[in-house]
Amino acid sequence: MNIAVAQSGGPTCAINASLVGVFKQAVKTPQIDAVFGSLNGIEGIINDQLIDLKLVIKTNEDMELLRQTPSTVLGSCRYKLPDVEEGGETYERILNCLEKHRIEAFFYIGGNDSMDTVAKLSDYLAARNSKIRVIGIPKTIDNDLPVTDHTPGFGSAAKYVAATVQEIIRDSSVYSIESVTIVEIMGRHAGWLTASTCVLRANDEIAPHLIYLPENNFTAEKFLEDVRNQMAKHKAVIIAVSEGVKLKGEENKPRVVDNFGHEYLSGIGKTLEQLVKENIGCKVRSIELNVMQRCSSHICSKTDIDEAEEIGSAGVRAALAGKTGKMMIFKRISDVPYVVTVDSVDAHDAANKEKFFPARWISEDGNDVNPEAVRYFLPLIQGEVKIAMKNGMPVHFKL
Repeated sequence: MNIAVAQSGGPTCAINASLVGVFKQAVKTPQIDAVFGSLNGIEGIINDQLIDLKLVIKTNEDMELLRQTPSTVLGSCRYKLPDVEEGGETYERILNCLEKHRIEAFFYIGGNDSMDTVAKLSDYLAARNSKIRVIGIPKTIDNDLPVTDHTPGFGSAAKYVAATVQEIIRDSSVYSIESVTIVEIMGRHAGWLTASTCVLRANDEIAPHLIYLPENNFTAEKFLEDVRNQMAKHKAVIIAVSEGVKLKGEENKPRVVDNFGHEYLSGIGKTLEQLVKENIGCKVRSIELNVMQRCSSHICSKTDIDEAEEIGSAGVRAALAGKTGKMMIFKRISDVPYVVTVDSVDAHDAANKEKFFPARWISEDGNDVNPEAVRYFLPLIQGEVKIAMKNGMPVHFKL
């Protein structure tokens, strides 16, 4: 049998590690022959743009370099499959491509929207009495996929964000004047990544002094009150805020959205900076971490990379066992010692759904998170990967 694998959605530090997991499991499985990579996600299947991965990943050294390379080496897309009733031609092209290359299992590495593709495609193939299996391999730095305890890519992003905020703390503490620094962190509707800055408290940091998530109501008046309270205690106030936080009254402003209806966001940091400048008048700056938090592999979490590879391998084993229309998931057994197992669920359970940061982990005032969150996050950022370097810079695998 031949298999194919594709990557979709936003890049992460760990998505190529999942690709390595699929590839490594495939090459040591006697019944699997060719391993095709689909360029630019499902678009590569639709347009019959496949490459033979055995021709580009030739050695163990290639696999290790790819494993630690950030982003999606096969390219990505944000292509939304139409409903079967409306897009019959698209599905026919997909089936023709899979059958042409004798592909009997397709693995899609991605997030909420990618699981929509897994669910729709597996339903279509089942209706056509096709034996081709479709398996979803999760990834997203947002950590907002339902059912799974966490997602590959999140731990590395959380580690980068925490380290960066810690460096901002050191930078802001050198002057005698009062200051406020606002750090805008990714998170459209779910505040997992912003909340993860609380791990700094495990190393005796007090900051960030305020943490704001999209799961909570947010008003300018309460924000300014919170800032003034913290300024009475600390010379340099550090604030972590999710990009998806909206000021009360701005919920119905015009939106620019992608193919899946997701809003393009940025700017809350600048908005809050202006609020502080106008109402408090101290030194204030906002910092938008932007895309850096997705692909900062130089400080990736070894736990994250190892788990990403393992869940990719588990996906191949699930397909060989006859499963289809499934998304692989992590089940956490314990925090200390940290133990997880890999399982699978119906892809419909995750497609187009979001997992929000638990209300029980948000402080009563809505401006911080509770210690229970630290226990959840800490295991996910553990360990360091020995990064390949050349001329003082990280080396990346490229097609």
